[in-house]
Amino acid sequence: MNSSAHIYCIDANVLIQAWQKYYSPTICLDYWDVLNELGKEGRIFIPEEVKNEIVVSDDNDKSEDDLSKWLKRSSIPIMKPTEATIKCWQTILQANPLHKLLVDNIKGRSLADPWVISHALNKKATVVTKETPITSLNAKKPVTIPNVCDNMGIRWIDDFAFVKEIGLKFSCKR
Repeated sequence: MNSSAHIYCIDANVLIQAWQKYYSPTICLDYWDVLNELGKEGRIFIPEEVKNEIVVSDDNDKSEDDLSKWLKRSSIPIMKPTEATIKCWQTILQANPLHKLLVDNIKGRSLADPWVISHALNKKATVVTKETPITSLNAKKPVTIPNVCDNMGIRWIDDFAFVKEIGLKFSCKR
């Protein structure tokens, strides 16, 4: 498959876990440089709501972490909600009653998830997420990004498949 034709919508968990774990800039700075290049090329983007999950705002009491600082100066385009993305979310909600359970309104979690899917649907982009589909009837969360994507015919992959698909090769040295 020719990855140059794909546009990717990146979920917050991809950036957060990569930064904190396996692609930490202290061991893999090139990964973050590649993300910036892909952002400049218009190959990746994040919804504004994903940015808001990561970036500490000025009116927040939390101290700003390094990922927040990096994202503020990165070249990754930030997509604001538009009328078209709002219509996409309405279409997603109407397609299946379970889709409204994507956001945990009680705990205020997964607030960006609907926007990741809606922007991807609107832009015909592939969603990149660390989430996995829920297949068990007794799962704590009834639906995840991959479940909704599958229901809506939106392509999704995890970040390791993303690395392979964009043809990223790592070089290790001491």
